[in-house]
Amino acid sequence: MRRTLLPALIVLSGLTAVATAADAPARRWIMTVDNGKPAGELVVRCDKRGDCETRYIFKDNGRGPEIAERYRIADDGTYARYQAKGKTTFGSAVDERYDGKGRGGVWRSTTEKGGSDDATGKLYLPLNGSGIVYENMLRLTIGGRTLDMLPVGSVKRTTLTRTTVGQGAARREIELISFTGLGPTPEFVWATPGERPEFFGVVVPGYLAALPEGYQAEEAKLVDLQKEAEAALLGTMTARLARPMGGLSVIRNAKVFDSENARLFDGLRDVYIQRGRIVAVTRSDAPLEGFTPTRQLDAAGRVLLPGLYDMHGHVGRWGGGLNLAAGVTTTRDMGNDNATLQQIIDETADGRLFGPQIVPAGFLEGESPYSARSGFVISTLQDAKRAVDWYAAHGYVQIKVYNSFPRQHLRETVAYAHSRDLRVSGHVPAFLRAEEVVEAGFDEINHINQVMLNFLVDDKTDTRTLQRFYLPAERTAGLDFDGPRVQTFIKLLKDRGTVIDPTLTTFDFLRQRDGQASEAFKAILPNMPASFQRARMSGGMEIPNERVHALYDKSYARMIDFVGRLHRAGVPLVAGTDEIEGFTLHRELELYTMAGIPAGEALRIATWNGAKYTRTLADRGSIEVGKVADLVLVDGDPTQDITALKRIALVVTQGRSIDPSAVYTELGIKPFVAETPRWMEPR
Repeated sequence: MRRTLLPALIVLSGLTAVATAADAPARRWIMTVDNGKPAGELVVRCDKRGDCETRYIFKDNGRGPEIAERYRIADDGTYARYQAKGKTTFGSAVDERYDGKGRGGVWRSTTEKGGSDDATGKLYLPLNGSGIVYENMLRLTIGGRTLDMLPVGSVKRTTLTRTTVGQGAARREIELISFTGLGPTPEFVWATPGERPEFFGVVVPGYLAALPEGYQAEEAKLVDLQKEAEAALLGTMTARLARPMGGLSVIRNAKVFDSENARLFDGLRDVYIQRGRIVAVTRSDAPLEGFTPTRQLDAAGRVLLPGLYDMHGHVGRWGGGLNLAAGVTTTRDMGNDNATLQQIIDETADGRLFGPQIVPAGFLEGESPYSARSGFVISTLQDAKRAVDWYAAHGYVQIKVYNSFPRQHLRETVAYAHSRDLRVSGHVPAFLRAEEVVEAGFDEINHINQVMLNFLVDDKTDTRTLQRFYLPAERTAGLDFDGPRVQTFIKLLKDRGTVIDPTLTTFDFLRQRDGQASEAFKAILPNMPASFQRARMSGGMEIPNERVHALYDKSYARMIDFVGRLHRAGVPLVAGTDEIEGFTLHRELELYTMAGIPAGEALRIATWNGAKYTRTLADRGSIEVGKVADLVLVDGDPTQDITALKRIALVVTQGRSIDPSAVYTELGIKPFVAETPRWMEPR
């Protein structure tokens, strides 16, 4: 689904373009993904009067925006006027405008309209704009001053490192800049130095590069330098925000969740931790005698859960804090650049990256114009077997088959993966139905839309296109869930023990309209940075009228209902996100309760099931003696009210104690717990 690895600004638009002059030479950026695959371009043209135009097109994995901009820069470096038109990633219209009016300014789009009487020195941030806006930010933040944005928010810059690129006349000095304030994680931009810096490009290690034409060979160098700079920043986060727990630690007076049986144990319990493992669990009214703990914490009747599992992540360097603060102590990565992921796993394990433990799933795609090029892209059965061998040798527990995988090799590839003791999950490859991949041996299907498409496609439907979203939105509302076709499929899933990874929350965009707060994140928006709040008011799908909106809304509600039906029929579920880390998992479990799944069972799905289907149950997933101390203390009772999960008061993982409120404050997020419990140590 949505790639959360992109800088937040670019995600607002789904990506964008940049342009230069009709009278001056045009500037052109080439956009590539997955280590060099061409994916689009950004062109900027400006005339002698200062009027500029941009053209941007970006297509990856069968989707992407097409946007054109026109703008003029005012004397103070902000926009005098700005206009954007086109289509977003999933097809909704872009129609955005800003006009300076004396000292003020007015703006309108399909999402919002407003104005300010004092816009002097404030930069309008396009909701669907291109990366060229970074150039304005660079020039307006020279000297380290904070730049106020319109309609809301502010941004600060920090210079991280410098290098040179190009040869001869094309040789240029550039520097890596981090911008903070626009979202919960920094944005990284390469730019020229000096009093009038120019935007040079953006790289997202392991995924994307947008670099000037002629500088594509510099990508690997810039990726390495950016990784080093990001790792240095993140390493200090671990030191500041994760407190080592040497000696014997005790959490007293907790209501402990029995994840195997989806209920709280009777009475209050004390949990003893040493060297990162649980060494005892006792009733609080019968504490261990003769033990002098190094530290202890009074849970005061709060609920203590095993660490949560996000079973559908795409791990990057900056999502770890969001995961840990939300109680996610294990993430299953469901598709990534192999070298990047291996490096992140190593850096997380030795504390250089601040994030949860990672269980990798190997990405396996087929060659086609629609290919997503993470992991391995294969053409032959022998290619597929070699990829499976690589994943088996590198500690992966499963593979993930993707949209373009050649159907003629599917059954033998699945069998070979099973022979190497790997589970098999994935999307349903194009021109197949979900029931066919189950019969071919899939252990798991990812995404509720892939399940619904089983009843909506024929052997000519190309689900590598936006049809994989529009068909479920248009036709799920009319499906007869009690009819023989659906019931036969549910029985097949149950009989085969096929796991479903619904990622319901990420599909909220199917029914979200411009100007309405995303239902998926409405509850957390007041705590989030202002620009993040604004971005979550923007829709994704083309929804031309109320009738279509009502249809899509009904289809989404029926997808939620279907997940409840699967659970009641005995089909195993796992809880994943494929969206913003941490918060999305909380909402995912809330949707499960809306589907009729009791809150305790939803928590079981996010703990016990996560451990079971990542093959880590011997080590994690429950609060038991001998298991790793992955623990989450909740300020409330999520077994009665699942929304209490937002109020995480303490996280213990990887031998460290984490205060979620401190993490959220670091990321510019208002904490959800007013007063967190504190460890007490003998003086």
